[in-house]
Amino acid sequence: MARVARVAQLVRMARLAQLARLAQLLVVLAVLGVSDAARVAEPMENESEPGKAGTGGKPWKATPDLEELDLGTAGKGAAWTAWFNIDHPDGDGDHESLAAIRFYYGDRVCARPVAIQARSTEWHLPEALGQVVRASPERGFHCLHREQPAGTACANYHVRFLCPLDHVYWSHWSPWSPCSRSACGTRGTQSRSRRCGSARSPAPLRELRCRGKATERRPCSAGPCPEPAWTEWGAWGPCSRSCGRSGTRVRRRSCRTAKNPPCPGRATEVQKCRPAPCPGNPTGAPSAAPTGSEPPAGCPGHTLRGTVATAAGAALPGARVYLEGRPPALLARSDARGRFTASGLCPGPAANLSAHRDGFAPGLAPIVTNGSGLAEAHLRLRRLEKPYMVLQPAARVREAGQNVTFCCKASGTPAPQKYYWYHNGTLLEGTAERSSGRLALRGLAPEQAGTYHCKASSEAGAIRSAPAQLTVLAPGQQSCRAEPEPSLVELPSECPQDASGSRYYNVGRCPASPCPGGPAEPSGCGGESGLCCGVRRMELRQVPCAGSVLPLKVVAECGCGPCAQPRVLVRGRVTAADTGEPLRFGHIFLGGRKVGFTGYQGSFTIEVPPDTQRLVARFVDGQQRLVDAVKVLPFDPRGGAVYQEVKMLRKKEPVELDGGRSNAIPLGEAGGREPVGELLLPAGAFLRPSGEVFNGTVKASVTFVDPRDVGTASAASSDLSFADAEGEIVPLRTYGMFAVEFREGESGAALQAGPVQVRMDAGQVWMAEHLRKMKLWSLNPESGLWEEEAVLRPAGGGRRRKREERTFLVGNLEIRERRLFNLDVPEDRRCFVKVRAYSNEKFNPYEQLEGVVVSLINLEPQPGFPSNPRAWGRFDSAVTGPNGACLPAFCDGRRADAYTALVTATLGGEELEAVASSPKLNPNAVGVAQPYLGKLGYRRSDHEDPALKKTAFQINVAKPDPNNVDESNGPVYSYRSLRECEEAPASANHLRFYRVEVDKYEYNVVPFKESDVASWTGDYLAWWPNPQEFRACYIKVRLQGPQEYMVRSRNVGGSHPRTRGQLYGLRDSRSVRDPLLDGASAACVEFKCGGMLFDQSLADRTLVSVVPQGSCRRTAVNALLRDYLSRHPPLANNNHTGAFSMLAPLDPLGHNYGIYTVTDQSPRLAKEIAIGRCFAGTSDGFSREMRAGEGTAVTFECQERPAGRESLFQRLLSAPAEALAEIRREMGSSELRRAPPEVMDFASGAPSGPAAAPRTPSGQRRPGRPRGRP
Repeated sequence: MARVARVAQLVRMARLAQLARLAQLLVVLAVLGVSDAARVAEPMENESEPGKAGTGGKPWKATPDLEELDLGTAGKGAAWTAWFNIDHPDGDGDHESLAAIRFYYGDRVCARPVAIQARSTEWHLPEALGQVVRASPERGFHCLHREQPAGTACANYHVRFLCPLDHVYWSHWSPWSPCSRSACGTRGTQSRSRRCGSARSPAPLRELRCRGKATERRPCSAGPCPEPAWTEWGAWGPCSRSCGRSGTRVRRRSCRTAKNPPCPGRATEVQKCRPAPCPGNPTGAPSAAPTGSEPPAGCPGHTLRGTVATAAGAALPGARVYLEGRPPALLARSDARGRFTASGLCPGPAANLSAHRDGFAPGLAPIVTNGSGLAEAHLRLRRLEKPYMVLQPAARVREAGQNVTFCCKASGTPAPQKYYWYHNGTLLEGTAERSSGRLALRGLAPEQAGTYHCKASSEAGAIRSAPAQLTVLAPGQQSCRAEPEPSLVELPSECPQDASGSRYYNVGRCPASPCPGGPAEPSGCGGESGLCCGVRRMELRQVPCAGSVLPLKVVAECGCGPCAQPRVLVRGRVTAADTGEPLRFGHIFLGGRKVGFTGYQGSFTIEVPPDTQRLVARFVDGQQRLVDAVKVLPFDPRGGAVYQEVKMLRKKEPVELDGGRSNAIPLGEAGGREPVGELLLPAGAFLRPSGEVFNGTVKASVTFVDPRDVGTASAASSDLSFADAEGEIVPLRTYGMFAVEFREGESGAALQAGPVQVRMDAGQVWMAEHLRKMKLWSLNPESGLWEEEAVLRPAGGGRRRKREERTFLVGNLEIRERRLFNLDVPEDRRCFVKVRAYSNEKFNPYEQLEGVVVSLINLEPQPGFPSNPRAWGRFDSAVTGPNGACLPAFCDGRRADAYTALVTATLGGEELEAVASSPKLNPNAVGVAQPYLGKLGYRRSDHEDPALKKTAFQINVAKPDPNNVDESNGPVYSYRSLRECEEAPASANHLRFYRVEVDKYEYNVVPFKESDVASWTGDYLAWWPNPQEFRACYIKVRLQGPQEYMVRSRNVGGSHPRTRGQLYGLRDSRSVRDPLLDGASAACVEFKCGGMLFDQSLADRTLVSVVPQGSCRRTAVNALLRDYLSRHPPLANNNHTGAFSMLAPLDPLGHNYGIYTVTDQSPRLAKEIAIGRCFAGTSDGFSREMRAGEGTAVTFECQERPAGRESLFQRLLSAPAEALAEIRREMGSSELRRAPPEVMDFASGAPSGPAAAPRTPSGQRRPGRPRGRP
């Protein structure tokens, strides 16, 4: 009874937790402004009950007809999502709401699914169970107990949705257009159209394409003609002259039929008219716009009024207003409120005004007159913004004689209108379409191979694209070799490959290099996938392993095929830099477009648009407590997710100022430091948006990012880069950033300021050459580039009046919009630093980690104290690829310690460890040979204090001496040697990070590199069945014993006929001790999740066997997990007390069961999150400290075994056949005493014992199937 009461209590707790999650979902929907009330009245598709006729909805269909859904016309067709199961049939039924699925799984369901499918966890259709269900792709699925036949309840269902590939589909047909011939007696055509739409924002210049016709036409007729007859005469029109000489006026009539014979008579009549004399021009001379630069005169009493404002509506004083003509005539200048007036002007009906002001693009507006002598014009000017690239040219491979098209596109204010193309750095004359950014090359010759880039320019500046490589193949030359490249995987320790004892086996790989396109390939101005080298054929090998064989699939042949198009994601968390408080429901912008919100814990996911090379995101706090953060986020263009922590500065508390008096605000006085500078605001500097001077109380908040505090580098915005006059993006070295906000004291309305003076203390600039190059910059939030605002010059010629006075650099500034400002100098002493990351401390070249975010902060050291930096000057990040990463850094060739760099590396939020520098520096471990290593002064962060973290290192960025052979092999490369850095072999000098974790081992029968999603191969034995979505599953095992133990999971096919009994892979993990529990440790062991295989037709419940090392005995199994497995037969045999076996659940169970499941587009990130939850023992937490007593699935008690006796784990390694035979013998003897509902053979995964068909929820039995191996 106590056990029953305990189970009932757990069920109630689970229901309460479910209600709490539902309440949290409703809060999120309310915050995001999503109202389901408006959708209640919407009809639900497939809503009729099975077997009931006469209902208004469509009947339920197990597999919707693609033709009926018109999906054959949608891009590349459609594909099913993964299966989702977020609810259990407790309470009033089973509810799989689409809104709730999106809450838990984010954007893994497309914006507009077109169909839904549901199956029970026993894999039955609702109609097979005779159950009444309701389903809609817009709203989801639900089954209510009260609607089911008497004596039955809803089954536990999971659902999936049908989504159009590429998210393209047709809209509904429009109504038929009017007939093209309206004349009677004629026949014409009428048409209707539909639009090819997309749930995603299409790539720039990319045309959406749906299969089928976008327009339909049919014949039509306007009917027979009536007898010809005139209509009544219309009214007389206006006189052709408004004043002065006589003119004419016209009236018209029309014939009611256009057929012969025509109506007799004329259709128009003309009559003379005489207007009144022109004012001030009694002779009747015509009034016309002047031809000179002086304003026109001669129309007394006529007045032109207008305003000039910014795009946001703020008044713009000092703008020059012209009457457009040849040449334009200057009329007036706008006053302090942006208003202007011009008298004596008689504008023509098509006259226009233009306004010009420094720092703004010209604006044009028509003149509107009311006929009484008063005319108006209102002009809006947009701030000049330097161009920035939104579409980069892509690399192409072509055969000689084929054609190729490169495209680039830039944005800015004004939009760039001139494009120039370069081949290998040389301008191409006469081949570029200067206004469109397209370069077409026809009949390619081998000498046209090389790099191509474009440059776009406008009056605001220029920008260069990234170079694109063109490869031209000779006739017969292959770009994809059939023979695969070598690729090594590590075998289990019991499987030596050869006599040398090597545990690495060559499985081969196909490089993802582009292949030449065919004659019908698109132009290349969008995100076309094209053709790439990939796996064409695989072979199954049997590797001998200590008396048994291990299956392994290897690449046998490569060939060209469609390129993979993995999703590229950036994930992370946004928090306040000072308190770590998450940014809840903050706004996320890409360019000027809002793309989403942060979550309740500050988490975010951004899908990188196609062809993006520089991802600029802006995070905005809706409550205005934090300063907007503009971040250039690194990402992996090959696919998957990169994790990034984003820090936001808290706005400084405002101070009250008197707007009618002069004010000074110090910049960077915190921490007892001398201010870097000050902001001087003269009396009357504060303005309302209308241009009115505000002299009341002003609340001023000035937030300063002080580079003298190294901890502020992570909260600084952008990546400190700007575009120079040639359009090349070059770095800046900062002396401080500040964000300004002025508001009225009482109303809180925003204020502008200008002009104000920025004064910088020259004593804070330690490099004399920087005094001559110091400038004031502002950040463009859309491009993430800094734009020049003013040049800082010495005040008063640089002379000081008193000895105690400081020398200042002074610049003027107008604050008309909320931007971040910066005190910077361009720095041309640049280098690249080569960094690699490894999976362990062995530093094997084939065990490099990809997708690691490496960050480098440039430091300015104190003289004589290189480990004690005075300030940071710049920061950069890069993502490691198969050959590491190259990070830009400031360097100096004359003095090795002029610049230092602090380097860190993270993988999914986990910090990697740097190589130790004390007590003895090992050049072989660091990766850099002497004597160059001594010149770099390598030091790990704990070099002087062992208590500090080991996750960073610091070096002198000493520019390599080209005359010194010891410095020609990395890890520092000159700025012009980027390609050499990127292509450097693993044997070249480089700096290293490695992953520190408990011992673990992973083996997949079908090899897959988790850091390269494109390496996925579709196979029934693939560990990850879907390359678009990766589901990681872990089981938590507690071990009571005096030491840590290795735990292995063996994963074989369990229920799928194609894979039953066949190995998917092995996973080994060492347990981690719990610091709070004596004699206890726990292991988080990965297993292959149950679910669909790669063909998405049938699910497989993986047979998972968990075996700990040592003399261990199973003592407990989680009660909820045991109950779940018993309610979802068949059962795996668990008669051997030294192991635990189960058929993997199809439902995403949680910590209450000891099972941890996470789904993500990145396999590595999914595993990291699942491991963090497993360590913490919760379904939503994260920990790196093991809590062995919480959230465990199975418990083993381990003891030291007698000398000479092997454990079951060791017997499986040394003699697996004998060990499995022992397990079978124990299973056979146990079956005579206890027979479960259905028993699975431990070794093969096939059912053994008497056949017993599982019961359906309705209580009926299904026909059994033959037992045994497939």
